[in-house]
Amino acid sequence: MKILQPDTLIKNPQGCHVVSSVDVPAQAEKVWAVVGNFAGFDQFIPALSHIETTGEGVSSLRKKFFKDGNLVVEQLNSRDDQARSMTWTTIYNTLGVANLWAAMTVEVLGEGKSRATWTIKAEPAQGGAEALPGFKDFVQGFADDAMNNVLKLFA
Repeated sequence: MKILQPDTLIKNPQGCHVVSSVDVPAQAEKVWAVVGNFAGFDQFIPALSHIETTGEGVSSLRKKFFKDGNLVVEQLNSRDDQARSMTWTTIYNTLGVANLWAAMTVEVLGEGKSRATWTIKAEPAQGGAEALPGFKDFVQGFADDAMNNVLKLFA
């Protein structure tokens, strides 16, 4: 009989690295109130119909429901309101993503100006290295659209 050992399906992605940043004409605290709201990404991602969360703070889960029927379930890994940063991992999705880790940060650029940065490391569920260029373009486009919407909220 085989002895079972601890295991997990959550792995740090090895695929692509995407960064999307916007300089926002607003105080960092106000921008963090939007992009740092783990349950509030539907404020700047119009493709989302709604978000449901379970729990609060680190280890909480969010289900992001897309208007097209797709679903993404993510877990909050870390959060630091003083540093205005958080990280999360996708644990289930119907978008064709094998593994995804992401971070959101907001930094002060000056009086009434800040920079919001979304960093994503991800790999496609299928297609391996051949799928990476198209997958990276998809992820970059998604992040850029979302961050441009953040900018519009404060413009």
